[in-house]
Amino acid sequence: MKTIITGGAGFIGSAVVPALINEGHDIYVLDNLSFGSREFIKISDDRFFLADIRDYAKIREIFNLIKPDIVIHLAAIHFIPYCNQHPFEAADTNIRGTMNVLRACGEMNGLKKFFFASTAAVYPILDVAVTETYELHPLDIYGLSKLTGEHLCKEFYLTTGVDTTVCRFFNAFGPNETNPHLIPEIEKQLRSGSRIIKLGNLTPRRDFIHTFDMANAVKHLLELKDSGYETFNLGRGIEYSIVDIVKSFERQLNQKIEIEIDPERVRKVEREHLLADVTKLKKYTGWKPEWDIDEGIRNLIQNWNK
Repeated sequence: MKTIITGGAGFIGSAVVPALINEGHDIYVLDNLSFGSREFIKISDDRFFLADIRDYAKIREIFNLIKPDIVIHLAAIHFIPYCNQHPFEAADTNIRGTMNVLRACGEMNGLKKFFFASTAAVYPILDVAVTETYELHPLDIYGLSKLTGEHLCKEFYLTTGVDTTVCRFFNAFGPNETNPHLIPEIEKQLRSGSRIIKLGNLTPRRDFIHTFDMANAVKHLLELKDSGYETFNLGRGIEYSIVDIVKSFERQLNQKIEIEIDPERVRKVEREHLLADVTKLKKYTGWKPEWDIDEGIRNLIQNWNK
């Protein structure tokens, strides 16, 4: 299978690329390296294309050259604070960029599957595990741009009949993170030698899932035949508080870590809960997560010197 991965040199892409290569996929990566790194992926230069998804002519040229069987669309601006500070750039990349990718896909006669990375940010604030059938009500420009992408994917499927999978990613963690989310921010402060770390809101709980488990789930979803248009949550199905994460670092370092509240880091509007119901994903694919928080953080610490 010839498989194009947009954003394949990014955080999640760097886990998906080797997982699919191991499964025999003929991988090609398209990335503008605005947040990713060429060093994250081990593929030859003739399979890597430095390109921006907002450039339709370039995307079309690459797609016509490769003639992919599968397209995995990961490329986007993900970091919510950045999206809020740069809403027009976020919307342009996440919406117009997706339109360009889908337009190029629509011109491919042999395309068998399209995979779209959406987000848990399409859901409203809820205190229960969310299923794919819950009402969609994004709270920010990122969630709104991804929900628009989902609508574009549905239109693409209805127009072309190409199997289309929408996967709503919950809170990813693992190697090669380039945005200052919670876990890399804790890592940054701890690696500086400090054992008194400054954080913002401590009460929110999140469904953290390791990127290796995410890549495995993507692999399973690509194997579904004649799946039509389907939407899946991708999380671990377990909530962790910020304090839980810090305590995991304590266990792995075997050192006491103190937390100080930094008023500048406190968000005025915050979700207290974000938990995935992954029943549908497990039912359709048989997938199950293997990396828990302690294993994932231990792996991060072991790679600090690399």
